[in-house]
Amino acid sequence: MLPKEPVRRPQLGFIYAPPYRIQGVSIAGEATAVQVPELDLCFDIGECPRALLSSNIIALSHGHMDHIASLIYYFSQRHFQGMGTGTVVCHPDLEQPIRGLMDALVGIERQRTPYEIVTLEPEKQVPLKGNVVLRAFSTVHTVPSLGYACVELRSKLRADLVGLPQEQLVKLKDKGEAITETHEIPLVTYMGDTLWGRHFDRPEVLDAKVLITECTFLEPGHRKRASIGKHLHLDDIVRLLEMSSCPTVILTHLSRRTHLAQVRQVLDDAIPAQHRDRVHVLMDSRTNKQRYERQLAEAEANARD
Repeated sequence: MLPKEPVRRPQLGFIYAPPYRIQGVSIAGEATAVQVPELDLCFDIGECPRALLSSNIIALSHGHMDHIASLIYYFSQRHFQGMGTGTVVCHPDLEQPIRGLMDALVGIERQRTPYEIVTLEPEKQVPLKGNVVLRAFSTVHTVPSLGYACVELRSKLRADLVGLPQEQLVKLKDKGEAITETHEIPLVTYMGDTLWGRHFDRPEVLDAKVLITECTFLEPGHRKRASIGKHLHLDDIVRLLEMSSCPTVILTHLSRRTHLAQVRQVLDDAIPAQHRDRVHVLMDSRTNKQRYERQLAEAEANARD
């Protein structure tokens, strides 16, 4: 009798939420790594498919193995393939442990792999791309953890000055008066692993163009398990949808307890009809492929018109 084939690795999840591609892998307890190529950024690196190497920055939500396991590989492959030194952004508590891992690698490989670490305290930010910054905020998990928001900073003329002649604006500016104000546009927000809490009230979460959030537990009887592990339950997602204006909410970190064939039915049963089109599951390849094919068809039709 012939043996069975080995279990195949999960296909890379892909969702196009214009203008962003959200791609990667996320299975609770196994591996999570979610890339946004347009922002040159990857959230977590529990696994490192080749496509994810192109991101110059990895933003780590926390130090659990399924979110950090491929960090060393990422640094090493970036160097090996001449892609430049990789950078990891992380909670300050992770800096020394990561340096310890990289130092240990020197003893194993007999060579030193270049890398960069940028630590971010909650509410601090670093430049990301153009006028977009990467901002960290506290979340609630079993270890120190961060969520991240990619925020566009737009400078606009102060509302009270709109309509004034140009020469008057120049005079005000010459006097040292600020004539512009900064407006924040939340683009993509990533929650990492987290319990429900006040961090979901943030405008970067509620008003993001794309919100990537875990949903580890779906079953009605697993609310307590979600709380113990400091994870989200589907009930939290329903509450979030009622609160937020996010047009695209992407669920990650689902476990293998619920087969993907059943996930959509569970979501449809729990999520009010007016919100269902906003919700996507990163690893639901079949549904996401069908959606992308519709997007392609619509784009082709628009091009012909």
